[in-house]
Amino acid sequence: MTPRDRILALDVGTQSARALVFDPEGSLLDYAQALFRPAYSSPAPGWAEQDPDFYWRELGRACQDLWSRGNLRPESIAGLALTCQRASVVNLDQDGLPLRPAIIWLDQRRASSLPRLSLPWEIIFHLAWLRGTLRYLQAEAESNWIREHQPELWDKTAHYLFLSGYLNYRLTGEMADSVACQVGYQPFDYRRQRWSNPRNWKWGATRVRPKQLPRLIPPAGRLGGLTDQAAAHLGLPEGLPVIAGASDKACEVLGCGCLNLDQGCIGYGTTATINVNSTRYLEPIRLLPSYPSAQPGAYNLEVEIYRGMWMVTWFKEQFAASERRTARERGVPTEVILEELAAQVPPGSLGLILQPYWTPGLRSPGPEARGSITGFSSAHTKDHLYRALLEGLAYGLREGRERIERRSKTRIKELHVCGGGSKSDLMMRITADVFGLPATRPAVSETSGLGAAMLAAVGLGLHPDLPTAVARMASQGDRFWPDPKTAEIYDRLFRKVYLKIYGALSPLYRSIREITA
Repeated sequence: MTPRDRILALDVGTQSARALVFDPEGSLLDYAQALFRPAYSSPAPGWAEQDPDFYWRELGRACQDLWSRGNLRPESIAGLALTCQRASVVNLDQDGLPLRPAIIWLDQRRASSLPRLSLPWEIIFHLAWLRGTLRYLQAEAESNWIREHQPELWDKTAHYLFLSGYLNYRLTGEMADSVACQVGYQPFDYRRQRWSNPRNWKWGATRVRPKQLPRLIPPAGRLGGLTDQAAAHLGLPEGLPVIAGASDKACEVLGCGCLNLDQGCIGYGTTATINVNSTRYLEPIRLLPSYPSAQPGAYNLEVEIYRGMWMVTWFKEQFAASERRTARERGVPTEVILEELAAQVPPGSLGLILQPYWTPGLRSPGPEARGSITGFSSAHTKDHLYRALLEGLAYGLREGRERIERRSKTRIKELHVCGGGSKSDLMMRITADVFGLPATRPAVSETSGLGAAMLAAVGLGLHPDLPTAVARMASQGDRFWPDPKTAEIYDRLFRKVYLKIYGALSPLYRSIREITA
């Protein structure tokens, strides 16, 4: 008889969907990946949309590919959990059918016709000098753009979900989602981890109605069972338990084994982040919330660089035509060629400093910010620029580390690095040297999927609690130690140059914004 103790993690990212099977010890037994081609469409500049059913179809493709290999039997699966990209929204009608393409998190459109709050709230924001912040948040809220430009569609919207909620609906038939997937411009109370109080300003700011939102289940709680249609689509038994997972970043933190304030989790993904897990609600950047952790009732203190490792793709497209040709000839990724060249550049890139604000946020550092590269001389080549790019990402996350440490009053003592960038030995060495801390990558690179599997293991009773699941399932891979001489160079550049760039250039950024807006 086939033992039924395998765990299926469904991981829906920006570039692909993955079906991953783990055992209760955290070993990745097999997985299949469905690459998104294209990842999204852009009907207008700055837009990023995708058919919600596209993600569902690709999940089915990944699962069916997995079973077709014959290495695992669907009957061995005890249950599943979903981890998903954050802040992508889906509009459904009363029958649960999509009304429009999902607006995914990369989208840059902004509403211009913004709803006014009740007079008392408007006065409060005015007196607190936060009216500009309020208007920025309202402009970013996808619900306000849809109401402004597609009002009839908004009126038909019976359910307004994040992509995670939509996929969980397709799995179970229930309009329910994990608490730990609620990251975005919704009326969510991040401190209490529930929908906001009916009198809260967020309802008026977004014009979302309570009945449009899903029922929230804590991570590791049971969302429901697979419907017969979902079971057929995924090739799994009907009624298989579906356990509440968490967002991709929250699952990364958990999959790296980071449950304590002194453990920093760096994610070098499309968005680069540094997170620590906290049982207290703290805001590393004022007015930016701490997001729900995959640990029920806890929080992830996060600082992000919005474009992150996307900048490597940008560099390849703009500057690395010859390296792409060499990579094709050698049958290796272009990053391998770039890393070999950048490894020959001395630490600090001969004084070339990059600040990676190609796409700024509200408060980190501010909506007016631009990226910058300073310190050019005739000695610099594109190899120096590529290394400066990697160093700039590490500098930016080190600044985030210091913000988190100031707010938490706790020193980060160890780094756990995941995401695509963690596969680069050069990026790992740069990270260890810039932070002056040992940096470890996980033994299992699929940390989001592993985090979801940990939650499923607890929800299914395979482990009694999350700390036990982490102790049993998380394992560490290669560790990179900082070189004292290199770390000193980076520390001086970081403190004497990098930290001063934004303050020096921010008046110019504001002028650029005023002139070119």
